[in-house]
Amino acid sequence: PGSVSAAFQEYLQHLGLQDFPCGLGSWNKSRCNARRSSRAQPAGLEEAVPPGEESPEVLLELLRDQHSPWALPPDCSPQAQRLREVVVLAPELLRGSRVSQLVKSLRILDKGVEEVDEGLLQFQQLEELILSANHISRVTSAHLPRTLKVLELCYNDVGDLQDLCAQPPPELQHLGLGYNQLCGPSQEKHLTVDFWPNLVSLDLSFNSLTDLLGLVSQLTTLQNLRILLLQGNPLALIPPYRGFLVDSLPKLSILDDIYIWPEERQQFQGLAGQPELIRSEARLVVSIGEMKGLPNPEDFQQLEVACEGPVITCSYCVTYQF
Repeated sequence: PGSVSAAFQEYLQHLGLQDFPCGLGSWNKSRCNARRSSRAQPAGLEEAVPPGEESPEVLLELLRDQHSPWALPPDCSPQAQRLREVVVLAPELLRGSRVSQLVKSLRILDKGVEEVDEGLLQFQQLEELILSANHISRVTSAHLPRTLKVLELCYNDVGDLQDLCAQPPPELQHLGLGYNQLCGPSQEKHLTVDFWPNLVSLDLSFNSLTDLLGLVSQLTTLQNLRILLLQGNPLALIPPYRGFLVDSLPKLSILDDIYIWPEERQQFQGLAGQPELIRSEARLVVSIGEMKGLPNPEDFQQLEVACEGPVITCSYCVTYQF
């Protein structure tokens, strides 16, 4: 599937919402004809069941019993199970696109999704959207439900935040952009309170961000930010990187998955006022402990200069890719 909507339809087919014991069929014909409200309560289990049909109680048992052929695999999410049970209690929800209105959390991982399409607006109750490990390079904020609180785009191809920040969800609390193609300094301007007034957690790890001073100047506007991940960026190689961030963001609780204790904050106190320490350079020490399968250089040094016969000379080139 190329879009999120297409991937969701594939997900619904995997859940078997159109098939027994869910769906609309002879096993619940009378309930479907009655057009029961989507707010149907389990109290309906007490009603008489016509001959040839199954009660909602029996159908739910077929979904919940681990030994049932209609039970979901153990690795399926609790939401998938709840969605099937809701459809059993109110099968008329399968008409039209009403099922999407029940979804609060949507996880589509490694499905080849390339487009966050406007079909997402059907998810009027969506609070969590996980689209990791896909091929998304552009996110149009106008296609995101305004109810979103969590947006995870880890392991994608996002290289620009302009479209995402045009009309971002105002209640968003977590934004995950780790392992993407972000590079500074043009992207830092999109990481301010003007776009993310309620952001608590931000993951920018393993991108290509280089401007530590510029990034910090924007992040200081995020008064609710408590969790920040920046490891894997070139700016994390700067020697005073962690100390400068800890002192610059006094409300931060966790940096790069490491809790900030009061002792550490006290240790780096005053570092934020010394931006001259932040240089656009880094020192990297590479130590090679042991290499196997290569001739020992000492063996060649023992050869005499006037030695007769062929002499084999070996040279090696070591390349470091960052």
